[in-house]
Amino acid sequence: MIRQTEIRLTPRRRGCHLVTAEILRSLPGPLPEAGLLNIFVKHTSCGLTINENADPDVRADLNRILDHIVPEGQPWYEHTMEGLDDMPAHAKATLTDVSLNIPITRGRLNLGTWQGIYLCEFRDYGGPRTLVLTVIGE
Repeated sequence: MIRQTEIRLTPRRRGCHLVTAEILRSLPGPLPEAGLLNIFVKHTSCGLTINENADPDVRADLNRILDHIVPEGQPWYEHTMEGLDDMPAHAKATLTDVSLNIPITRGRLNLGTWQGIYLCEFRDYGGPRTLVLTVIGE
């Protein structure tokens, strides 16, 4: 069995945002007993990752770390027509990822106790983001 849906997340400011609950509410039907959820973001200037779901300081720190690793306004950037935050956003999307695979066990996402799904928005004004949610299972 394979079920798939697309969802559109509301626009978010730059930063790492916990979106686990929003994804769970949008899943295409009940989850199978065993399977896999693939989450794919259809954009090149944001990313997905799994990390700490309790302390919001982790999300703020990760955002600062990524800004430090890939700073804006570097003289060697050639792709600059869409603003100072655009090329760094593409690089950060490469450092995170555009898709996640999460196991499904006993009809639930098999995330660790302190794990949550992040949408990492790397643009100041990235707009709404589209995710493809694909459930594969028995």
